[in-house]
Amino acid sequence: MDDDPYHALDAVGRSAAPASRGRLDQVHVVIIGSGISGLSTAAELLRAEHEVTVVSAEPISATTSFLAAAVWFPTAAGPADRVGVWSTETFAHLEARAAAGAPGVRMCESLALYRSQPPTPMWSGTVRAFRAADNDELPPGYAFGFGFAVPLVEMPVFLPHLHEEVDAAGARWIRRTVRRLDDVSDLAPDVVVNCAGLRAGELVNDPTIYPIRGQIVRVTNPGLTVSVRDEAHPLGRAYVHPRENDCILGGSLDAEEWDLTPNPALTQSILDRCRDLAPRLAGSRVIETLVGLRPGRSEVRLELDRSSPIPVIHNYGHGGSGITIGYGCAREVATIVDGL
Repeated sequence: MDDDPYHALDAVGRSAAPASRGRLDQVHVVIIGSGISGLSTAAELLRAEHEVTVVSAEPISATTSFLAAAVWFPTAAGPADRVGVWSTETFAHLEARAAAGAPGVRMCESLALYRSQPPTPMWSGTVRAFRAADNDELPPGYAFGFGFAVPLVEMPVFLPHLHEEVDAAGARWIRRTVRRLDDVSDLAPDVVVNCAGLRAGELVNDPTIYPIRGQIVRVTNPGLTVSVRDEAHPLGRAYVHPRENDCILGGSLDAEEWDLTPNPALTQSILDRCRDLAPRLAGSRVIETLVGLRPGRSEVRLELDRSSPIPVIHNYGHGGSGITIGYGCAREVATIVDGL
């Protein structure tokens, strides 16, 4: 395979014709977007023996998914009933991938911290080993916590691996900036899947999608192994996710903010709040500060749209829950394609 897996277009801007169909019910699907949603969808459709072309304006290293802290935890996504199904399916999938030794995926012991005892969360039946935290696990200032185990995904490791799996399964890749859905009509798709993240709304003039700015800080790991979070810290939501060679500290959920420039004051605030959760971070060195824009929407849009000559399946608006619901959404897309 070439260093750039996105095959060049020919001189008139068109790709080569799709490969011949291997079975009568095989569908040629063009997926717009190569983040976790696009690649998960491609993997599921290829598993179902459909023909897949992935179109993206950027390499996977430039996607918001590549920057994500990526620990399974339901965050800012709806509708609740469908998110519950998608997140449960995704949990089981990632747990199985961790057990199979997929690069960058592991089950991680976690703590959710509270200043007073909360109700049992709705997701308690999905995670593994859910329990009340012991007193000696609680840092100063915290009266209660829940312990559990969830998948943690190092996206700079796993996303390239998923990309390689999709490539090996026979996907075609095209580097192209798509401004309208009919910009891919020359690829002769039977169906288009809109997984373009924040740009997905622009493609279909959906004004309900908006950016959710997220800033994280990457620091050296002082030996932490437990992921810790406080969604109600006085300085803002806080989480510490230890990875193999670093820790990801966060974070922010700033709706309607487009600025990708790291905010030094916010960086310091993230460091302060995360040191409350894990005091051992006091001696950690800051490696870098990263900013990404999550694709926000009041509810995930996952539906078949027949308003244009080529059917479109929309799969966008996952907010901060891309790694938590992405596989479940991909499975639903595959079910819709199978029913066409």
